[in-house]
Amino acid sequence: MYSAGLQSLACINCNKPVQRAILDNVFPNLFVMLLAFIVLGIIVTSLIYLANKKEQAGGWHDKGKKSIVPLISTSAILGIGIGGFIDGILLHQILQWHEMLSNKLPPIDLVAKSVNMFWDGVFHAFTLIVTTIGIFFLFSLLSRRDVIISKRLFIGGMVLGWGLFNIVEGVIDHHILKLHNVREISDNVDAWNYGFLVVSVFMIVGAVWAIFSDSKLSNS
Repeated sequence: MYSAGLQSLACINCNKPVQRAILDNVFPNLFVMLLAFIVLGIIVTSLIYLANKKEQAGGWHDKGKKSIVPLISTSAILGIGIGGFIDGILLHQILQWHEMLSNKLPPIDLVAKSVNMFWDGVFHAFTLIVTTIGIFFLFSLLSRRDVIISKRLFIGGMVLGWGLFNIVEGVIDHHILKLHNVREISDNVDAWNYGFLVVSVFMIVGAVWAIFSDSKLSNS
């Protein structure tokens, strides 16, 4: 049995200081706090539009005029969601290099830790939603006859989405808003932040190369 004192610390619904800290005046603008998610949401919406388009004007097709766009768009959505999960699980939880607000609100006490955990939860809720959307649209491709199905395109699209996630989240949260750094405890946090972007650019370049070197494609 938890004591009454421990129970009062167990959840944000029971802890008034944590509730107040979540919307503390250090972070007065919820739009700013959610900016990276909003931008990624716009990208996902655009990818959904492309994935649902039945006819693609120009671009790359196979000899049967099947399009690469729906599969790449759908797998990129999955890449954004799964890339976010990898970021959250590996860097936030296992390695604990940073948390969502760890540069603005270092998690050095219960309240700060709980606030960071809350926003990490928002982060993971977003990645869960995006991943679910990606799975749904991937399933919908099974009944279409105008789509190229290729492992190389699928993997390339996922890596492309992961790289896009890293670029958007890194530029906005690491560099513009400075909510957290890739590795908070470091002699050179900027090196980690810029290194994160460089690796992400290489991911995108590699994904594009994998996509357009697929032997099933012909430029039409």
